[in-house]
Amino acid sequence: MESPNLEFEYGDTDSLTTELSEIYSYTEEPEFALNRDYFEEDFRSHVRGRRWIELGQEQQKSYVMRLLDALEVTDRDKRLKVARAILYLAQGVFDECDTDADVIHWSRHNVFLLYDMGIFTALLELLSMEMDNNQACSSAVRKPAISLADSTELRVLLSIMYLMVETIRLQTEDDRPEWRTAREAFKTELGSPLYNGEPFALQLFTMVTKFCSMNAPHFPMKKVLLLLWKTILFTMGGFEELQEMKVRGRERLSLPPLPEDSIKVVRSMRAASPPASAMELIEQQQQAKRGRRSRRPLVKQDSLDTYNERDPFKNDDARDEEEDGEEADSGIEGEVDPLDTDVIIQPPPPPPPLRPPTERASLPKGLPWAPKVREKDIEQFLETSRNKFIGFTLGNDTETLVGLPRPIHESVKTLKQHKYVSIAEMQIKREEELQQCPMTLGEEDVDETPTEILYLGMLPNLSQYVIALLKLLLAAAPTSKAKTDSINILADVLPEEMPITVLQSMKLGIDVNRHKEIIVKAISALLLLLLKHLKLNHIYQFEIVSQHLVFANCIPLILKFFNQNILSYISAKNSICVLDFPHCVVHEMPELTAESLEAGDRNQFCWRNLFSCINLLRILNKLTKWKHSRTMMLVVFKSAPILKRALKVKQAMMQLYVLKLLKIQTKYLGRQWRKSNMKTMSAIYQKVRHRLNDDWAYGNDIDARPWDFQAEECALRESIEKFNSRRYDKNQNGEFAPVDNCLQSVLCQRVELPEDFHYSYEMWLEREVFSQPIQWEGLLQQAQ
Repeated sequence: MESPNLEFEYGDTDSLTTELSEIYSYTEEPEFALNRDYFEEDFRSHVRGRRWIELGQEQQKSYVMRLLDALEVTDRDKRLKVARAILYLAQGVFDECDTDADVIHWSRHNVFLLYDMGIFTALLELLSMEMDNNQACSSAVRKPAISLADSTELRVLLSIMYLMVETIRLQTEDDRPEWRTAREAFKTELGSPLYNGEPFALQLFTMVTKFCSMNAPHFPMKKVLLLLWKTILFTMGGFEELQEMKVRGRERLSLPPLPEDSIKVVRSMRAASPPASAMELIEQQQQAKRGRRSRRPLVKQDSLDTYNERDPFKNDDARDEEEDGEEADSGIEGEVDPLDTDVIIQPPPPPPPLRPPTERASLPKGLPWAPKVREKDIEQFLETSRNKFIGFTLGNDTETLVGLPRPIHESVKTLKQHKYVSIAEMQIKREEELQQCPMTLGEEDVDETPTEILYLGMLPNLSQYVIALLKLLLAAAPTSKAKTDSINILADVLPEEMPITVLQSMKLGIDVNRHKEIIVKAISALLLLLLKHLKLNHIYQFEIVSQHLVFANCIPLILKFFNQNILSYISAKNSICVLDFPHCVVHEMPELTAESLEAGDRNQFCWRNLFSCINLLRILNKLTKWKHSRTMMLVVFKSAPILKRALKVKQAMMQLYVLKLLKIQTKYLGRQWRKSNMKTMSAIYQKVRHRLNDDWAYGNDIDARPWDFQAEECALRESIEKFNSRRYDKNQNGEFAPVDNCLQSVLCQRVELPEDFHYSYEMWLEREVFSQPIQWEGLLQQAQ
């Protein structure tokens, strides 16, 4: 079955209500009432006869101050009750609200109040205590089955922190001025090394590694990962902020502006129909043999004429986007003629009325992306041309065109028009200069950005963090088989008492699948954000994380993830709308039945799963771009059929990243593959950016590039280590320490002499100085 076009808008996150609801598992539902009860019990003992929403600002502040003092008690149970009361406030005092919007409004009000009163700092101290709670860790390690009860304190603390980060992060039009100030202060706080000398994100990374090393199997990993992702998103910025930072970075380096805004281009793209599967091809070929071939040429000509008559303004060079979409819809449909698929051939439709030229003029024309050329490509082109026409080369000279024919001059001019110099290339060039002239160029000024601070903190244990994240991704992937030795990521979803009825089992099954999907969503978004920010901050910071990911088998892991029925994954209905927060706490809960559980929501796709798929494809693109050895890994792991199946999802952005991955490996897949996948090749031409010198569709230079994985990766690792050593190793300049060359100060220095020198120095003077004849005349002659 062909999927419909998906009306999906890619962004940093889903809607606020969805993001808030995903922090809770359905098995945590009874705890909402528990939070409310603890709050009301305490609130009534201090404020009689009034509700929270009726209090003035000062009264609310004094009550929060009371709760803050109560958090300092040593009794764990009392502390947990106070934490639950604070969580109820952060959840928006839902018992006093009538609608979902009211809950969100009061949640926002209360969260800013809690931050203002210093609750977050107090929670951080409690979180550190819980992380170092060896008793809880050792009892969890010994337990045969871990459940929700083992992580109660941690779940409450992480839920409050998540609500605070996610609510303050989002900016709305009706924000008060003091809230905007608080947002900036909180953003700076989270990104700075204020907590134990490290940024908050690093503390969460430590929780991830402790969990994956089996030292703390009770940690609620979903909550940790969601909070880690949102903290990085808040402190460093999302995709639109990244685009702005890139524009500013190019201005600082005096580079020409970007040829287009990639976010806008991708959003305006339209999806193409997917290529046919092997079974569909066989059916189509069988239908073609049933005596319809005699009429085919006639109809083909007829339909072609109709198509051309329909739009007299159409030409081959400039097609408007709408026609691109229509043509693509019949484009990569199957690898046989689409007209072969109809059992009864319909007469061509009547031509629609012609559109006025003014309407046509307003539509964008041509291909979506401006072509790009690297400096390296121009050098290679000139080197080949000079060898051919003159017989010698001029190295990296791209200006001298003496002796070359006129067409080569025109070609070089065109290439230079589309030359694109990236920030990364400038950073590599600068790094080479700093390595060559460390004394002349002096110290490099490094901006203390949140990205720089986080990288510096992550550097000592970077490989552990990367491996831990990939372990969790593997455990949460739907294609993973349950193994006894794999990590248990369900600690914060399994109830203490396992379900008895079929209905309870169904509910838990949906909850477990939803839990895994949210973990995949958080890890994929987190890794992509990290890679993008590090690449902008410094290319070698990006390269070291990329290399750790590749060495930890990230490429086969992502391909394994896509080696499933991707359409089923995209349209999975692993959510129960009536149980989602805040709906479940405001409205009367209907009685759940097997039918209502199976119905799920009515959306044509699952936002988080499509978001995760696009993120993973983008990560794969980042790892393999311009890396020949990694591109060969895609070929070796037979990624082409897996990626081609992913084209079945009719969403333009996802198709774009799949086509990019297919483009970089087409030259290695052989002539036969290209011949039988011409519709896919056309889609690559239509949607992916053109590199003017790139021979991707022909594969003529395969023999010139042997696959030496080790040499390529080792050379890269050497550059990374030199960069890290130069910038972060404080003892590196020992050999360049200043030397005292002044005779006076050297003679005045007190020198520690060995003990026996006092006894033997007279003998030494006699032997080495007095008894040696000095020929002064000879010395004077040598000096002359």
